[in-house]
Amino acid sequence: MNADTIVSKVWSFCTILKDDGIGYGDYLEQLTYLIFLKMADEYSKPPYNRDVGIPEGFNWNSLRTKKGAELEGHYITLLRELAIKKGMLGQIFTKSQNKIQDPAKLSRLVEMVNDTDWVMLDADTKGTIYEGLLEKNAEDTKSGAGQYFTPRSLIKAMVACMRPEPMQSIADPACGTGGFFLAAYDYLIDNHRLDKKQKAFLKFDAFSGNEIVASTRRMCLMNMFLHNIGEIDGVGAISSNDSLIAPPAHTVDMILANPPFGKKSSMTFTNEAGEQEKDGLTYNRQDFWATTSNKQVNFIQHIRSMLKSTGRAAVVAPDNVLFEGGAGETVRKKLMETTELHTILRLPTGIFYANGVKANVLFFDNRPAQKEPWTKEVWIYDYRTNIHHTLKKKPMRFEHLEDFVDCYNTHNRHDRKGTWDAEINPDGRWRKYDYKDILSRDKTSLDIFWLKDKSLADLDNLPDPEELAEEIIENIEAGLNSFREVVANLGANHKLPASSDS
Repeated sequence: MNADTIVSKVWSFCTILKDDGIGYGDYLEQLTYLIFLKMADEYSKPPYNRDVGIPEGFNWNSLRTKKGAELEGHYITLLRELAIKKGMLGQIFTKSQNKIQDPAKLSRLVEMVNDTDWVMLDADTKGTIYEGLLEKNAEDTKSGAGQYFTPRSLIKAMVACMRPEPMQSIADPACGTGGFFLAAYDYLIDNHRLDKKQKAFLKFDAFSGNEIVASTRRMCLMNMFLHNIGEIDGVGAISSNDSLIAPPAHTVDMILANPPFGKKSSMTFTNEAGEQEKDGLTYNRQDFWATTSNKQVNFIQHIRSMLKSTGRAAVVAPDNVLFEGGAGETVRKKLMETTELHTILRLPTGIFYANGVKANVLFFDNRPAQKEPWTKEVWIYDYRTNIHHTLKKKPMRFEHLEDFVDCYNTHNRHDRKGTWDAEINPDGRWRKYDYKDILSRDKTSLDIFWLKDKSLADLDNLPDPEELAEEIIENIEAGLNSFREVVANLGANHKLPASSDS
C-alpha cells in the first residue's frame, strides 16, 4: 500500500467518525493509541524482537481477537492499564479514554491500522499523515487545539534564521505538538552529513520540552516518534511539568518557542460554595528580573534563564510584551542589557488559529555578564503593515517570509543592509534602531512601526471584501479578549454578578 493510499484511508475514516460527533482531536487520540500498539507489536517480532513492556493480555493481538461489547470493554481496560506503565508507553497513554462508542467502528479502525506495516513506512510518510491530522485538528476552532499549533511556514522561517548545528541541544518550554522540534530535525538532516555519533545525539538527546496539557503532550510525543525522534521503548523527552514553576535543571544551546497566548497565568480552584473560580498565578522566582502574572513576560524571562552563555533564542511573543509597562519594561531593559536582542519580526494577523492575535518573533543571543549592555541595535522587519493573510483563502507560506530570511543574513548578521529610506524607499520593511533611541522611547517600547497603512489612504487598493471581513472579525475578537482580561482582573478583587441568559 503506497503513502497516498494510506493517507486517503486515514482521512476517509476520520470523516466517517465525524458523522458520529467525533472531532479530529478525539480521532487523533484514538489513532495515536492504536498506531503505537500496532508498532509495538511489529517491534516485538523479528528482526527486532524487542520488549516494549506491553503485557500480553493488553497487546495488539488482544484487540484484534475481540468484537462488539467485549472489544469496547477490553479497550477501556487496556487504556487504563497501559496508562500506569513507565517510559514512553505510560506517557502516551496518560489520562487516555475511549471516545469511540460504536464497537463496530472501533473494530473497523483497529483493522484499518492493522492493514499497514507502520515500522516499515518511512518517517516522511508517517509524519505527513500525523501532521496533516494535527493541522486539521487545529482548524477545528471549537476544540481550541489551534493554540497549540504554530503555522509551519513561520516555524520553517525561524529555523532557517537560527540554523541549528549538529550536537546542539534544542528546547521548547511550551512545545505544543512539537512543530519546532520537527522543523529543526528536518533542517539538520537536509543541511548536514551527520556521522553516527551526531545521528544518535539527534535522535535521543537533541530535543527537550514541556507541555502541561496531557492530550497535547501525547500528540507531541507521537509526532516526534513517528518522525524518528526518540525510541518506542525509551523515555519521552517532553515533561508534563509547568516549565515556569522553577529554574531550569540544565541549560541549552537553542530555544525555539511559541509560548501559549493569553496574557494572564491562572489556576482553577473550587471555592467554599463549590463553584469554579480562577486565581491569578504569580511565579516568585529568584532568577526572574520581575514578578508578574503576565504569562508571556514570564516566558521571556524563563527562556533567557534556559540558555547557555552562548545560547540563542527565537521566540514568538504578542505585542503586549513589547510595550507593557511595569514588569514588561523591566524585562525589556534587562533583556537588552544581558543578551543581544538583535532582531524583531512583526507578524501579520490572520496566520494563527487563535483569532485576533498580534504577535512578533524576538531573536536574541545570550551573553556572559558585563557592565555594558550587550544590545547595540535592534533590526525590525515589518511584515504586518499592509499585509493581509487569511487561514483558508490566503494562508501565509514560507515564500512570503523569504525576504525576511534574506534580510536577516544568516551567514553574517553583523553585515546587514536596511531596505527603508525616507526618500528613496519609504515602503522598505527592514530597518534598525539604536539602543539609545529605544531607551528614550516611552516605557522603552519595542512596539515600533514606520510604514503608512495604505488602506487608510488608497481606497482603490483595498483588500478583497472577504479579507476585510476576516480582519474586522479578528480585530473585534482581539478587543473582546482584551476586555475579558480587564473583567478577569476586576473579578479578582470584586465578585461579579452571574450573567443572565437573554
